[in-house]
Amino acid sequence: MNKFIQLFNTVKYLKIQQIYFRLFYFARARARKVVGFKYEFLKGSKSTTLKLSQSCDSHSRYKDNEFIFLNLSKKFDNKIDWNYAEYGKLWTYNLTYFEYLKEKSDVQLIYNFIENIENIKDGLEPFPISLRGINWIKFLSTYNIKDKKIDDSLYAQYYILMDNLEYHLLGNHLLENGFSLLFGAYYFEDEKLYAKSVEILKSELEEQVLDDGGHFELSPMYHQIMLFRVLDCINLVQNNGWKSQELLELLTLKAELMLGWLKNMTFSNGNIPLFNDSAYGIAPSSKELFEYADNLKLKLKNSTLKDSGYRKIVKDSYECIVDIGQIGADYIPGHAHSDTFSFELYIDEKQFIIDSGLSTYETNERRTLERSTSSHNTVEVNSTNQSEVWGGFRVANRTYVTDVVEDIDHIRATHDGYKKKFGIFHTREWIFEEDKIVINDNLNKECEAIARLHFHPNITEEDIRKSIIIQNTKLNIQNYLFAPKFNKTIKSLVVEIPFKKDLTVEIKI
Repeated sequence: MNKFIQLFNTVKYLKIQQIYFRLFYFARARARKVVGFKYEFLKGSKSTTLKLSQSCDSHSRYKDNEFIFLNLSKKFDNKIDWNYAEYGKLWTYNLTYFEYLKEKSDVQLIYNFIENIENIKDGLEPFPISLRGINWIKFLSTYNIKDKKIDDSLYAQYYILMDNLEYHLLGNHLLENGFSLLFGAYYFEDEKLYAKSVEILKSELEEQVLDDGGHFELSPMYHQIMLFRVLDCINLVQNNGWKSQELLELLTLKAELMLGWLKNMTFSNGNIPLFNDSAYGIAPSSKELFEYADNLKLKLKNSTLKDSGYRKIVKDSYECIVDIGQIGADYIPGHAHSDTFSFELYIDEKQFIIDSGLSTYETNERRTLERSTSSHNTVEVNSTNQSEVWGGFRVANRTYVTDVVEDIDHIRATHDGYKKKFGIFHTREWIFEEDKIVINDNLNKECEAIARLHFHPNITEEDIRKSIIIQNTKLNIQNYLFAPKFNKTIKSLVVEIPFKKDLTVEIKI
């Protein structure tokens, strides 16, 4: 019964469109299995040579049959296994994204993929098709490779994508479909692909880019990725006159808003905060994106952090970014963590108090831990998460923030994440002074609560004892694993502060 309730509290937030397409795709798959339906993997095509300016480099690497991404490497001595699954599905996805194409000789990898395409599983899902389409087109255009076999395979893949657009997921998945269809439309000068890409991009960019420029899933890493795609599409439209640049105004408007948000959210040393599903070494860095945008003659639109729920406070010797927003779009919270009122603090451009990070997308104990309230710089009540994160990418009951009060050096907000189970509201107040930050936590009734502060691996116990002041309470310093990148963890220190109702923590700068 508890599992049924949890599932109901998850799906009740879905859009009708998501439910319809989940049922439709499920029923269609069953029917197609009965009749033995199979896609054609070659479709007669006629491609055109595209002009593209230099884009951002990828973190994925390939050399001598060795693939390196997500901080895991695999060398295939004889035959590439495009379904290789020992590192998890995300690694398999990355294998089929082809972001590692660098040298002209890498075209042999495309031939290999095409020769084995009938046996490929995860790589023929709509999301990897979308990314692969963009990466193949950019690679083929860079080296002016014209090959009928490659083109016919890619064209067929685009029509498989058209038949499986991710309306059941929406969010960044559908937006990636739209970005890729635009590339496919220009490459093949295909009106059907173009019409669908325009439909998706116009609706989803309006939906997903908030008024303050943030991407609505509220992950700084995904914001960088989505901005990168928008910049690539601007690159495509600016440099190729097939459709008279009719999308350029929309793409430019959204890109400049997103650049402004990223500027606000980037620490002065170039790092992003690791809120929600965010890790280093996946998306292009903020510096790379700003340089790319500058090359495309884009301007950064100044805006104030608001709709995304983040706030940044900058003093002479420190920068602090706090989260007083909702967990994200209600109908697609898969990349959300249970982290309301968490924050990151940099002192003299160096990481001090940090988000604990992200190391995996596998549905396992580590993923559950990294999304939990206990892994963030906020308050956990009665050993329970604020928002009911579960199943890797699901959220049932979720936290909502109310009563936000703020001025230049002061923020106070309340959330109701513990109301339903315990009748408890959590109010957190930050007071920002030049030489210290004071954090006041208040619960409307007594309970077993723990406030936590996670520190960067370079921070020692001595550093913590000098900086963290709590009246009438000894610091309880424990170990945790900081996950700055996928599949990488570093032993670090966390302060745990038990309290019943009220707590004041002073952070000396």
